[in-house]
Amino acid sequence: MGLLSLLIFLPLLAVLAILVLPNRSNGSFKYIALAATLIQFGLSGYLYANFQPSEAAFNAVSAYQYVEQLPWIRMQLGSMGTLEIDYFLGVDGFSLPLLVLSAFVMLMAIGASWRIEKSKKGYFALLMLLNTAVMGIFCALDFFLFYVFYEVMLLPLYFLIGIWGGARREYAAIKFFIYTLFGSVFMLLVIVGLYFSVQNPNTGAHTFNMLYMMDPANYVPGSFFEGLGNSQEILGIPARMVGFIVLFVAFAIKIPIVPLHTWLPDAHVEAPTPVSIILAGILLKIGGYGVIRICLGIFPDAAVDANWWLGLIGIISILYGAFNALAQTDLKRLIAYSSVSHMGFVLLGIASLTAEGISGAVFQMLSHGFLSAALFFLVGVLYDRVHDRYIYNFRGLASLMPKYTAYVAIAFFASLGLPGFSAFIGEAFVIIGTFNAESLSTGIPRWMAIFGSLGILLSAAYFLWTLQRMFFGETRLKGGETWANSLTDLSVREQIILFPTLALALLLGVMPSLVFGLLNQSVLSLLNLVNPYL
Repeated sequence: MGLLSLLIFLPLLAVLAILVLPNRSNGSFKYIALAATLIQFGLSGYLYANFQPSEAAFNAVSAYQYVEQLPWIRMQLGSMGTLEIDYFLGVDGFSLPLLVLSAFVMLMAIGASWRIEKSKKGYFALLMLLNTAVMGIFCALDFFLFYVFYEVMLLPLYFLIGIWGGARREYAAIKFFIYTLFGSVFMLLVIVGLYFSVQNPNTGAHTFNMLYMMDPANYVPGSFFEGLGNSQEILGIPARMVGFIVLFVAFAIKIPIVPLHTWLPDAHVEAPTPVSIILAGILLKIGGYGVIRICLGIFPDAAVDANWWLGLIGIISILYGAFNALAQTDLKRLIAYSSVSHMGFVLLGIASLTAEGISGAVFQMLSHGFLSAALFFLVGVLYDRVHDRYIYNFRGLASLMPKYTAYVAIAFFASLGLPGFSAFIGEAFVIIGTFNAESLSTGIPRWMAIFGSLGILLSAAYFLWTLQRMFFGETRLKGGETWANSLTDLSVREQIILFPTLALALLLGVMPSLVFGLLNQSVLSLLNLVNPYL
């Protein structure tokens, strides 16, 4: 078994161990999950430390490391040839940092699950199944395998929200499931169309291999998704543009972008704290990763034609999410809308089609991953103590919970893009890339950079206003003395979970080369696919 397979299926072994143990072993389930996730995090760190960036083309196998490729499904289809599906794994500068992030955030989620009492066996088994699916998504280089992991991810999330969530958990779970399934059903149609349009140059068989799909030479003449000379249309729209739009919508639901974002605030508000951590820290990044790896990689010509609209959608998401965050009275919903705003920077950076913009977009995904996880954990700390998140029910918390206040303040300042923290690097590079895009003729005007920078100003407004309202001034609590006694400061366990996230935000803010050094060659290789169409 290769290292990537071990990384993916180690949580599945934990699922089997949890299911085998009797129900009375309640205390053991969390330790099994913790052990599996710790090993997984250590393994992802080892892969990161030993990764050597390659200058090979984005669609060349040599651009990827720790590659595993085995025949998975072979079936004769008569006149249509052989069905060819491979178990094909590999990582590059885009996927490996997201693997490390996923392992880190999952470790946080396990730590935040320590006090889960309801159906522990099912809860931790579902959490580990979700872990397997997420890791598989970032490693898969066969589109069919990618889709399998993508769909498997839905099931545990549906039950984790629907069973362990809040009062409206069924509504939130169904809404999340329907939104995501809507995108993935149409994604499957595009996958099938690509399969019949692409041939393996070595065997002549149709293939789901993503790397072959990225090479125009592998498309069957006259096929549905053939390259620029393609005459196939749907409702007057070129077939490749239709394929790009369908895949983009599927991933945009995950990012999420306006107006496909409405599932996110409901899911966050109703989900238990560990699931909110996973939703913000990992799930949203799958959307951004899919746009980069698949939409740009397979349909670079369509991406160039559509990038102005992608940039506009990114700007709308930045501003809409920020203004909605300003209007919130529920702390968890405020952070959910801030995620919509911050992930808008990811789309804006991708749309710029510049090295700075795409690098900033990936850096922003990483930064937002662990910072949003920290913010949702901090909200969970407050909710665990008094079961309330209404901003105006709290005032003067700094005198009652000084350590908690310090962590919240640092997390807020880091998230709003203060220089010295990771969010500043991500957002600054997105703005730089967007500003430079006009001079590079990518079709993105400079006014988008200006409007994007307004999102940074608005994020400072809602974070600082929330800090002032809840933590400073004379202490005033809705629950009076009862709440004052319940609002104990952070425990050692909670600080152990929070400290690495804020330390990482500072480390990457001071040394962004830890990510950019790994990422740079992959960005340049991707742009080599895109640039011929500019």
